[in-house]
Amino acid sequence: MPATKTPPSAKTPVHPGKTGVDLLHNPSLNKGTAFTNEERKKLGLLGLLPPRVSTMDQQVLRLINNVRRQTSDLQKYVEMIALLDRNETLFYRAVQDYIDELMPIIYTPTVGAACQMYAHIFRRTRGLFITKYEKGSIKQALRNWPHKDVRVIVVTDGERILGLGDLGCNGMGIPVGKLSLYTACAGIHPEQTLPIMLDVGTNNEKLLADPLYLGMAEKRITGKEYDALIQEFVAAVQEVFPKALLQFEDFANHNAFRLLEKYRDEICTFNDDIQGTASVTLAGLFSTTRLTKTALKDMKILFHGAGEAAIGIADLIVGAMVAEGLSKKEAMGRCWFVDSKALVESTRKDLQDHKKPYAHKHAPVASLAEAVKVLKPTALIGVSGMAKQFTQEIIEDMSKFNKQPVIFALSNPTSKAECSAEEAYTWSDGRALFASGSPFPPFEYKGKTYVSGQGNNAYIFPGVGLGVVACASKRVTDEMFYEAARTLGKLVTQGDLDTGCLFPPLTKIREVSAHIAAAVMEVAYKRDLAAAPKPKDLLAHAKSRQYQPVYKKYA
Repeated sequence: MPATKTPPSAKTPVHPGKTGVDLLHNPSLNKGTAFTNEERKKLGLLGLLPPRVSTMDQQVLRLINNVRRQTSDLQKYVEMIALLDRNETLFYRAVQDYIDELMPIIYTPTVGAACQMYAHIFRRTRGLFITKYEKGSIKQALRNWPHKDVRVIVVTDGERILGLGDLGCNGMGIPVGKLSLYTACAGIHPEQTLPIMLDVGTNNEKLLADPLYLGMAEKRITGKEYDALIQEFVAAVQEVFPKALLQFEDFANHNAFRLLEKYRDEICTFNDDIQGTASVTLAGLFSTTRLTKTALKDMKILFHGAGEAAIGIADLIVGAMVAEGLSKKEAMGRCWFVDSKALVESTRKDLQDHKKPYAHKHAPVASLAEAVKVLKPTALIGVSGMAKQFTQEIIEDMSKFNKQPVIFALSNPTSKAECSAEEAYTWSDGRALFASGSPFPPFEYKGKTYVSGQGNNAYIFPGVGLGVVACASKRVTDEMFYEAARTLGKLVTQGDLDTGCLFPPLTKIREVSAHIAAAVMEVAYKRDLAAAPKPKDLLAHAKSRQYQPVYKKYA
């Protein structure tokens, strides 16, 4: 178990502000059985706890054993959320110590199942729920939040949860999960985070018919009514939490792109599905170039899927290729897309606006398999939300014209992955450079063990958020995500690459996040976006801002 350093602030006695049962019921203050005998006497806890005082290490051991005894990942998720509801510090210490084991439980892939069952496993409310009925009163709703120094907000309207579609109010599991990673992976203080569900209804008939559904059992609002609600919400956030970074999460394509374009130059905001996914994917591609000895600008990339994630990835790749010497037109010509209908090409009349810039001149191609044969891409990136699309035929074809075919199956959760690690390695005869959105276990093939990398946005967005908060940046820019990708790529060791892993191990993610935060701050200061004075050592400053999950000593 990794040792957790105790910061000086944890050694100075403070009064919690609550006593007795109120103290035990406050997850931000509660230490459970770790309250010392002296604290129990002073804080009205005598008789309210079992007599033996536990160390934090003992509490973590008890917790991880309880999690492991659960018979399903969903039950493990419920166990972890229950811990978050009663003892925040212990939750983050456990996640930090067992990040490999617990991140797939508190986030992808398990969070997808948790969202689907949200109303049925509901225990205690977390975050804020805002509906059309709060129109005119959104500022009041935000002021009801007990913590006033909010620095990171994650908001969703639940219309495109992972690859699962419209889950309405059930999508609240995503902001809660994302913000837990901001704290666990980058060290944003939990009291500075706020999950928000904009419940604008749902078009999911199953949810509308479910008597236990907790959201608005109405069809989604759209058009001017929707836009007016978003406008009021954004303005309210700026007034009530003026220092907050606002992250849009899991909005459907038709809203995600236009909301990002509308607000990116007005407020401190980004869309993780568009920009965070792009950054972690670009980092993975940088890693592949070290193995293939092929420059990024010389790659040809075929995307399966042409939604917000795919276009976001392509846009960032284009920027990176331009940095390597290509013109923008040449770089865009290196990126091709197959959507749910066919190859995205210039003769099609049914393309949404966000696809049109990548509609290159080409004869119609009906399928992904045919597109692979015709285009002969260097890399195949799956962001379709459709399972098992990378067939044996496709991966074998990729392996015919690439010594080391790049296969990224990025759709989440695991049930939506375009192929598994085992399939990618087996069908490519062990030559694939593979990454996935959800984790796959190590796989042995012909005597070699492959440890595939998880192209998880958790490598990017927590560090970006830490950097933005640490320098009080006024905006979040694409350049920040480019530098985050470059930084992440540099942190992959040769030892990681030798096992087939294109990303650093998750056990190093807090260190990774600090380095990304420093890179983001460098951009903010260079572009005159930072409101805070520039520290001498950006990396040291980022690390000094990281919350440590250790108990305070109570006077």
